[in-house]
Amino acid sequence: MKNNKKLSSEHTEALLTTLKIRFEKNMNRHKDLDWDKIQPRLKANPDKLWSLNEMEDTEGEPDVIGYDKKTEEYILVDCSVESPKRRSLCYDYQAWEARKANKPESNVIDKASEMGVELLTEEQYRQLQELGKFDVKTSSWVKTPSHIRELGGAIFCDRRYNTVFMYHNGADSYYAARGFRGLLKV
Repeated sequence: MKNNKKLSSEHTEALLTTLKIRFEKNMNRHKDLDWDKIQPRLKANPDKLWSLNEMEDTEGEPDVIGYDKKTEEYILVDCSVESPKRRSLCYDYQAWEARKANKPESNVIDKASEMGVELLTEEQYRQLQELGKFDVKTSSWVKTPSHIRELGGAIFCDRRYNTVFMYHNGADSYYAARGFRGLLKV
């Protein structure tokens, strides 16, 4: 991600405090991880802190959910119970551009890019659901395989009846109860 957006030192400390409190409150999401190893990594990456702040500002409640041993990076994901307050977005710019009427504000792919986060894949979404019950009233767009997107579709997931479902929709559709969850590696 290339941007010049940085948080003030006061804002950085406030965000780190919020993240630490959430980390300690939800140890089931990261049983074998230590905040004292994560915080210095966050402090050393102001662009990642800016992205986490974007996640926090849209009520995504980002939290650490794992550690990638291959890349040696911590994985943070929006862990809000319902899809974060970045909703009513179609899937991508192509779908947004194709809408003739009632265009939404933006699209998921561009919004995620602006925030400096990745869109969850279906597999990552299902892994998140193993850590809690998310999207029981809302749904979240997930990264759509190219063979589906080429045909005009996009996929989203939610949790209903204590089961995680994956569905499809036209990529140009958007709903007030459908947003997206971001993923950030640090």
